[in-house]
Amino acid sequence: MERVYNFSAGPAVLPVPVLEKVQRELLSYNGSGMSVMELSHRSELFQNILDDAESLIRELMGIPENYKVLFLQGGASLQFDMVPMNLANGKKAVYVNTGSWAKKAISEAKKIQGVEVEVIASSEDRNFSYIPEIPTVSNDAAYLHVTTNNTIEGTAMFDVPDSAVPVVADMSSNILSSVYDVKKFGLIYAGAQKNIGPAGLTLVIVREDLIGQVEGLPSMLDCKVQAENDSMYNTPPTFAIYVAKLVFEWIKEQGGVAGIEALNRKKAALLYDYIDQSDFFSSPVEPSARSLTNIPFVTNSAEFDKAFVKEAEANGFKNLKGHRSVGGMRASLYNAFPIEGVEALIAFMEKFANARKGGEVRV
Repeated sequence: MERVYNFSAGPAVLPVPVLEKVQRELLSYNGSGMSVMELSHRSELFQNILDDAESLIRELMGIPENYKVLFLQGGASLQFDMVPMNLANGKKAVYVNTGSWAKKAISEAKKIQGVEVEVIASSEDRNFSYIPEIPTVSNDAAYLHVTTNNTIEGTAMFDVPDSAVPVVADMSSNILSSVYDVKKFGLIYAGAQKNIGPAGLTLVIVREDLIGQVEGLPSMLDCKVQAENDSMYNTPPTFAIYVAKLVFEWIKEQGGVAGIEALNRKKAALLYDYIDQSDFFSSPVEPSARSLTNIPFVTNSAEFDKAFVKEAEANGFKNLKGHRSVGGMRASLYNAFPIEGVEALIAFMEKFANARKGGEVRV
């Protein structure tokens, strides 16, 4: 079956070797005569999968021993609530507003009774086209929340702010695609459906001293309960964890996160360089803040944008339509997206632009 170029922001493209291995093992995992989807989460076979997944993610990200790795459910959106519930503990929760998902995190934190929320920096004044300077956070705050990659707006934060309080990061759209020092964070969370695996799994990496600060939380929302039960308080998303383990193995084979980041920078540079030299397409994002994984671009006409998406779809370039809140186009170049797809997209963009300008088609 022919594969298309899938630019979806999530659920997103997965490595073909991983999908092929899933296919081979689908009916009988490791000679068990059962699919992973049929294995008991209390079985030795699944426990080995879980242990391997944790070991691999610790190796790939350099996670220190004093951090817990949790495989949870509810998406990053549930962490918008779990983070303030578990970490605020009567102190002010400080946030940086860099886009739609940061705004949602802020909105949810404000709903938690007893939590005071302060937005210390924002880029909303220029349509989230840049990363704002983050001022010093008072050391009596509970934590500083940042979003390292803004999927919708196409900006990224590569330099982690120095902070006297724990830094909490939503890394949903660039975890494992760029190298970050885990020791600079108190808690990292990420929905799996962009760079880790299928939707339904959420990765949480949390420093042990931040666990158990608040008593009486609902068990499913209590990091202490989840950590004490090694992500097995209830039935975990077993199949998603299995696929994530295979993705971790694949990333290791690519040279780890550093190797993946080098390839991601190459892919992104190809597309940004073309956009910057084009007199037909443009980027709405300031160059210093450009994401490696989510690249929005526009023409000078909403009608051209619409036509581009339609023609791209017909030519096998899927899911290029920009988020409904910003319009235009967006190419999501996650870890598993092939560089050949970027080259093919650029050729199509050149053909489309020349046709609209009445110039010679050069493809």
